[in-house]
Amino acid sequence: MTNSSAAYVEGVVDYSTKIPNNVGLVNDARVLKALEQWHPGYIDWWMTMGPDGFQTSEVYLRTAVSIDPKGWAQFDYVKMPEYRWGVLLATKDEERLVNFGASKGEKAWQDVPGEHRAALRRLIVIQGDTEPASVEQQRHLGKTAPSLYDMRNLFQVNVEEGRHLWAMVYLLHKYFGRDGREEAEGLLQRRSGDHDKPRMLGAFNEATPDWLSFFMFTFFTDRDGKMQLESLAQSGFDPLSRTCRFMLTEEAHHMFVGETGVGRVVERTCEAMKAAGAGDPYDIERVRRLGVIDLPTIQKKANFHYSLSLDLFGSEVSTNAANYYNAGLKGRFMETKIDDDHLLSNAKYPVFKLVDGQPKLVAEPALSAINMRLRDDYSKDCQGGIGRWNKIIEKAGIKFELKLPSVAFHRGVGEFAGVETTSDGTILSNDEWLRRRGEFLPNEDDGAFIASLMKPCWEKGKYAHWIAPPKVGIDNKPGDFEYVRIPRA
Repeated sequence: MTNSSAAYVEGVVDYSTKIPNNVGLVNDARVLKALEQWHPGYIDWWMTMGPDGFQTSEVYLRTAVSIDPKGWAQFDYVKMPEYRWGVLLATKDEERLVNFGASKGEKAWQDVPGEHRAALRRLIVIQGDTEPASVEQQRHLGKTAPSLYDMRNLFQVNVEEGRHLWAMVYLLHKYFGRDGREEAEGLLQRRSGDHDKPRMLGAFNEATPDWLSFFMFTFFTDRDGKMQLESLAQSGFDPLSRTCRFMLTEEAHHMFVGETGVGRVVERTCEAMKAAGAGDPYDIERVRRLGVIDLPTIQKKANFHYSLSLDLFGSEVSTNAANYYNAGLKGRFMETKIDDDHLLSNAKYPVFKLVDGQPKLVAEPALSAINMRLRDDYSKDCQGGIGRWNKIIEKAGIKFELKLPSVAFHRGVGEFAGVETTSDGTILSNDEWLRRRGEFLPNEDDGAFIASLMKPCWEKGKYAHWIAPPKVGIDNKPGDFEYVRIPRA
């Protein structure tokens, strides 16, 4: 056994090649060469479309050094272009089986089954395309960071999305030959919001113009990413499963950034209202004069990001999702913990549909309702964070409750695409929607007000007026820790 093989078995990351990895690249000359050839294009993309204006800053980042859950990362200062992006897979289980679909009970596949080649490639490319897209969406936010702590968290999310791109590119190069190499190049050529070459999914072509949008994105849209990774982690194709299982380790921090970020915005708003004796959360102008974001506007931002994220799950009833499941390619959230036959041949699942002009639950074949079930799991996961935000509001003694909007609201995909409703799902005419849209979604005035607050606050230990400090520092650092060392002119 070579040293590199031993490192791979033990889960240690090998830094002897340009591409840090725990997959034995040193013994796989073909794939190593392909990735080294892809690397300059990736760096060019990062310098062009990555965080704007901070490529020479030293950032206190975590870098994966192992896949051991008890100590997988180390923290240190690094300039982002010098970050060691690598290929990391969770530990291989030699006894792992395909746990669902027609191949249930077979040994998990270590190579791509020929009959599933195109479908697997499609799933990997779609997941891979989301990773650079979010970096592109967020590239200008550093300039208006409300603290060095938040700036550091933004950059941590960005570099890890970059590493997730590397994870998918490795699978394309390793298992899909020329087609995989071409798809890997395409991942660097598309651009978020580009008219001619947009990213593949709608939510990843939206602008992220401010920090509240960023926090909402990392809470809602990265949570969709969690659900998708969880379902791909069930895959019978073991390298994809292992890739996604380790990605989930990193993804948890991204959702932490979103939930605590919104929570700190809510906390600061409540503090300012209480100090000023402004007890009415719907007196928006008075609250805004305090220099904080009013709760109704926070609700409208949540409505927007939640509805866009729901669209990422696709149609509620989907032949493609059924085929992926039946083939053993993509499972359900926590598939092995579900108490059923994992075949779904005769099972039913309730699906929201428009019936006689009203949203109603209709029993559909569970196999074709895979997307709906995953989306329901997502909504339950979101509700936990909403509940924690509401506890902050309740503790402050303010009568206001944040809510998830109806699944029928503001939809561009699925059963309710093109149907206009209020945030609670009441059907509206097109004229009513145009007249009332600003009640439920951010309007230009809301955007302009939030933009007016986006002033950089880069002094150590200081935070912008509209957001509360965190309870604990990253890596337990003190409140005045310099998370980002910005070169001064």
